[in-house]
Amino acid sequence: MSAPGLRHRPEPATTAVAAWSTPPARVRPPRLAGRGLVKHFGPTAALAGVDLEIGEGESLAITGPSGSGKSTLMHVLAGIQVPDAGVVTLRGRQVQGFSERQRSVLRRGRYGFVFQHGQLLSELTALENVAVAAMLDGEPRADAEHLARQWLARLGLAGCAQRRPGELTAGEAQRVAVARALVTHPDVVFADEPTGSLDHATGYEVMRLIVATTRDVEAALVVVTQDPRVAAWCDHSVELRDGRVVPAPAAAPVPDLAP
Repeated sequence: MSAPGLRHRPEPATTAVAAWSTPPARVRPPRLAGRGLVKHFGPTAALAGVDLEIGEGESLAITGPSGSGKSTLMHVLAGIQVPDAGVVTLRGRQVQGFSERQRSVLRRGRYGFVFQHGQLLSELTALENVAVAAMLDGEPRADAEHLARQWLARLGLAGCAQRRPGELTAGEAQRVAVARALVTHPDVVFADEPTGSLDHATGYEVMRLIVATTRDVEAALVVVTQDPRVAAWCDHSVELRDGRVVPAPAAAPVPDLAP
């Protein structure tokens, strides 16, 4: 059974990832929004009044140079840090006033995370790394492992289920991390430099999978990146400088693999 307050998770389809298309016009409140977000570290304003929103099935790139506030913004949106001012809403409900326990439940069940280096547990198999996320969200072990197998198969990793992270390529490990992020059927997936440790071809494939699968399950996707080629995959993009949103340059086309 799912943790209290979380909706039932359908099993992922076993068919190939569907090609993604332009998201429909929004007729409901944004899936995730931040209004007037402010966060200080000592005298430094890491966020200085940031506004943004993203709808279901949409993707948003947060770009900018090092120290611009990208990671802080992601942490505030994800409930890892609490803003000093401003409002964060998930499905129209304010969440910045949640207790640490409530935010922990939110992160386990309604948010998924993909990090630059995967951050898989080295002592667990690929299957166990994915299943443990579902178990922490309240699924019985057998159900969690069933969901994990479904997601690994969907991402082309059925033959890797019993391998440990040290036995996987960098691309395989990052796809396991994507499966782990999606196994709880989250409302929002946060991807922090998801291709930063990958070569161009592998990064292209990982971004294709992240964007296509999150859109297919109608999750919102927030990608933090300094790479304009990664940002080009997303429906929308904002650029941060000194904790503020500045006009972003025109998005480049999604990069081709051709030399």
